This record gives sequence, C-alpha cells and structure tokens, in this order.
Amino acid sequence: MTPDLDHAGASTMSNNSVQDLLVFGETLFTKSAIYFGHGTDNAWDEAVCLLSFALGLGAEVDRSELDRQLSVAESVLIKTLYHQRIDKRIPAPYLTGQAWFCGLPFVVDERVIIPRSPIAQLIMCYFQPWLAAEPSRVLDLCAGSGCIGISCAYGFENATVVLSDISSDAVAVAEINIERHDMSDRVTVIQSDLFCSLTEQCFDLIVCNPPYVDAADLLEMPDEYEHEPRIALASGNDGLDFTRQLLQQAAEYLTSEGTLIVEVGNSCVALEAAFPQVPFLWLDFEEGDGGVFLITRDELVAYREFFT
Repeated sequence: MTPDLDHAGASTMSNNSVQDLLVFGETLFTKSAIYFGHGTDNAWDEAVCLLSFALGLGAEVDRSELDRQLSVAESVLIKTLYHQRIDKRIPAPYLTGQAWFCGLPFVVDERVIIPRSPIAQLIMCYFQPWLAAEPSRVLDLCAGSGCIGISCAYGFENATVVLSDISSDAVAVAEINIERHDMSDRVTVIQSDLFCSLTEQCFDLIVCNPPYVDAADLLEMPDEYEHEPRIALASGNDGLDFTRQLLQQAAEYLTSEGTLIVEVGNSCVALEAAFPQVPFLWLDFEEGDGGVFLITRDELVAYREFFT
C-alpha cells in the first residue's frame, strides 16, 4: 500500500528516512518563499541545518546517514523545526542556538544578530596584505556574539582582544562564547557606548561591524530580521549615525600604526557621498557583497576636519 503523503510530500508513516525529511524540508522551504541569508542561501542547506541539529549530527556526516530510518519522535521534532522556520520566520541559527563564523561555532539567540560578516574572510587570511605587523591588541567594537574578536584571537595567538557592545544582552552572550572557546585568558568583554568605557586604551586593530541599515532599507527588510535586535541594525536615516561618531573618535584609540576596519554594507554609497574627500580603501571579497572599508590612524587624523 502506498503511504499517505502530507502537503509537502513527506510520508506520514513512521518509516521516514533522513533523505525523506530533507526532501520534505527543501520542498516546504521552496514553496514558502522564506528569506535565506542567516547562514544558508538555499532551501536544501536550510533543511540540512535544522535536521542535523535535531538529530545531533556533526559537521562531517557519512552519506550512509541519508538512509537511516527515523523514529516518529525524530520526525515530529524535525517537522516542528521546519514549521517554526516557516510560520514564525525564525532564522535557523536562532532555532538551533548556534551559528558558524570562520569555521567556528558560536552561541547565538535573539539577543544578538546572527554572524554573517564578510570580515570573516579577512580574519582567515590574517588581514593580509593590509596589516604591516601582527596586532598585539585588538578591539571588536559592536561585538554582538563576539564572533569577530574571538576569531581574531584564534588567528593572532599572542594578541589581547577586547569585545565591546552597548547592549548588556550582547555582553552576556559574548561572555558565554568566551567561555565556550576557553579564551578568558586573552579575551575580555566590556559594555560600552562606542568608546565611553574604553578610555585610556589603545589598539593596533579595531574591527567594527556596527549598525548600518538606513531607514528605507529597514522598512523593507524580510520578516526574518524582525527577530534580530533593532539596535544592532538601525543607524539613522542614511545608516551612518554610528559610523560618523566612530570616524570622529577612533584615532584616539588607535596606536600610531593602528588600523580601523569597518563594515557598512550598502551604506557605502552614502558614506562616500558624505565624505567625498576621504580616500576610504574598499576591500574586495571572493564571497559576499563587501561594503567594508579600511582607514589608518594617520588618515583619520589627516581628515579629521571632515568628520567633525
């Protein structure tokens, strides 16, 4: 007898395989027109992510696992996750409590935005050829989960790293990730509104993924972004409220050979229009949209009059 199929094609009987549930999820996600962009970019990978979490599968799974027969309880759990993803538009990393950045796992929840910055590509090549020397002190400003700063600590084994965020919720999540990666000897986290709590500190490298979404884009963002903290996204009418303050103040917190690297996404157009005299160095990426600039301390000082 042919088993009954539900609306997406997965068998309602108990003998579903892993493959069956992956196809089921891919079909569901494709038909639902959910937004991808918080860790995966297609329906199949989204299904793999949620199913792997439900079954406790690691990153490296043998293909024979596809034929594994699932229990009723396992099937129900997987389908529940699928429907939460669709019905509530909850991004997959919030459902699993984990996101990957620079090949490393980080705890995430709705207190922090989901890691997805192209800055990961810079970290994985040790910011070369942009840094003349390995930094001894690094600041991850607007740190959120702490993924950028902690990843920098892996890359620069002798560096001291400070994570900073205005949100006490984000600081709490960053503390969890520092502990998870056993980095408490070299990585600390401070709650600070920009540099307010970082007085008398200087860094060789400041990396910042600040809020940079402009007012128009904020209104048009997919529903998935409603689950992320608004304070980590919105930055005024043109998306540059925070970045303007950063450019005004950053020179005071950089060493003489210091470098500032900032992601502003598609607000890069507004930034260049606001400061046409400033030679921002826009970095190229093999993956992602870019929107990341580099500026040295000397340049920040030289063009200070335009920032103020």
